[in-house]
Amino acid sequence: MKRIGVTQRVEVVASYGERRDCLDQQWGGLLKQLGFLLVPVPNGLSEPGAWLEVMGLDGFILSGGNDLAHLPDASRPAPERDATETAILDYAKHRQMPVLGVCRGLQMMNVYLGGSLVPVEGHVATRHSVTPVAGESLFSAYSEVNSFHDWGIAPEGLAETLSPGVRCQDGTIEAARHTSLPWASVMWHPERESPFLKADLELLQTIF
Repeated sequence: MKRIGVTQRVEVVASYGERRDCLDQQWGGLLKQLGFLLVPVPNGLSEPGAWLEVMGLDGFILSGGNDLAHLPDASRPAPERDATETAILDYAKHRQMPVLGVCRGLQMMNVYLGGSLVPVEGHVATRHSVTPVAGESLFSAYSEVNSFHDWGIAPEGLAETLSPGVRCQDGTIEAARHTSLPWASVMWHPERESPFLKADLELLQTIF
């Protein structure tokens, strides 16, 4: 059984004075349906690379939640999460390991690779149509997706080593894949569909 490391959002619980790692329980059901084992990745490790070595994972999902801390007026920023996901991408890059970015995960991957983000409107708690890029077979099944993000990727902000896979009607990039590494990212949330979509299940199966 493949062991997939899934990153977690950071939520601040002021009444307890705690910064908590959190993960939607739906991720467990989604990965179980695919025959994968979910391994939550903790934030705040002093040596995340050493933890990754010990765990011996087969791939990674960079999940949603928390704006990247460097963004202006970032919502619920978590610098410790940014550091954890940077370490994961370093680790996966060196070992040619598969990575799927989801929402924030696409944003993180794009910035890590030298791209940039722009604020977007009309992408929070809604569904909208998308258009796969011609010739991009990985995302060809998608025509409508869910949407829960305030930051997006303009065509000119896509990292040079990422190839666009899906575009929104406003021109922003909704999915991309790496030109040489086994990395892909989407701006929608596969775990938030009920039941899970065939297209999403096939996407994860292909990546991992």
